[in-house]
Amino acid sequence: MGYEWIERDIAAELMRVRREYPVVTITGPRQSGKTSLARKYCPGFTYTNLELPHVRSLAEQDPQGFFEMHPAPLIIDEIQRVPSLLSYIQALADETEERGQYILTGSHQTELAEALSQSLVGRTALLRLLPLSLKELGAASIKVSRDEILWRGFMPRIYHDDIRPTTFYSEYFQNYVERDVRQLIAVRDLSLFEKFLRVLAGRVGQLVNVSSLSGDVGISRATVNEWLSVLEASFVIFRLPPWFGNASKRAIKSPKLYFTEPGLAAWLLQIELSHQIPRDPLMGSLFENMVVVEALKSRLNAGRMSNLYFYRDSRGREVDLIIRQRRKLRPIEIKAGMTYTSSMLKSLRQFNRLVPDALHGAVIYGGEMETVTENATLLNYRNTHTLFSSSS
Repeated sequence: MGYEWIERDIAAELMRVRREYPVVTITGPRQSGKTSLARKYCPGFTYTNLELPHVRSLAEQDPQGFFEMHPAPLIIDEIQRVPSLLSYIQALADETEERGQYILTGSHQTELAEALSQSLVGRTALLRLLPLSLKELGAASIKVSRDEILWRGFMPRIYHDDIRPTTFYSEYFQNYVERDVRQLIAVRDLSLFEKFLRVLAGRVGQLVNVSSLSGDVGISRATVNEWLSVLEASFVIFRLPPWFGNASKRAIKSPKLYFTEPGLAAWLLQIELSHQIPRDPLMGSLFENMVVVEALKSRLNAGRMSNLYFYRDSRGREVDLIIRQRRKLRPIEIKAGMTYTSSMLKSLRQFNRLVPDALHGAVIYGGEMETVTENATLLNYRNTHTLFSSSS
């Protein structure tokens, strides 16, 4: 049983690029719904999964026989498991003028990007599917509180199968994070890697500090960098780049760290029930993580570049999130509190003095009141997408 009852916003972009390219590649975290997306919106396609040993063996040993058995139009799951197939897909795609004949999915963006760059440049559209968004949950009449959504997260199976988050993320960590890590690098001590992940969860929304991570976990700086790259390649974390335009020479140039799935971060912090969220010292950081990744989902679901940044300088001036729209910058403050206060506008005013031509700013917060003032737009977090789905 799939997740067909929840419509995915990226579906319109999938249908659009199917008409433009012979191949469409969908990447994203494991269990974010890539297979369900492809099978629902590409009915009548042959389907196969390279995670299955016998399927993978056939693809590796007899690729021509593989394509005889699985004719186009074809969906191939986890294509990075047999990257040599991409050369055959290139040849098959070049033999026909038909569009949208091959839908590929993958969960390791580094491996997949390298393979695609060698075989399918100009022949494939690239889509990134993240877990469910607040907009998608709302459209499916699923409305949960601020604290519950930070605890539950956004993985489709949690909602489809009504799985307890603690159970889901424990299984997710064991069966996916550890397995992917073992495929990508040789980690001798998985307990040390788990410690590393828990330390990262404790630093969500903070600047990436390799030296500090090295000391806290007890691993070398080189290992920290390697593990961060692996987690990013597996869509477990992402790094939000800083904006450091010519307007300020004091700008910090280190990225900030976030989890692609806020629910996994909450589980790593050992939050077992939703009512623990408001008492947790990292609640504000988890809320910020959720809003930032919601912004990213809005951009990716529309087939657009991220265009997301943050700002911080050595004087302590900071803007939580910045989006580049219409070649200008829109500053956004993120506050977990449910009560609006004028102090929430302080950082926006500072940024507007730094960048006088910046677009109208916004405050995304936990409260229900929404309004537009001379200084900023005030938005409830469930409506984050309204700021980011507009044209660039």
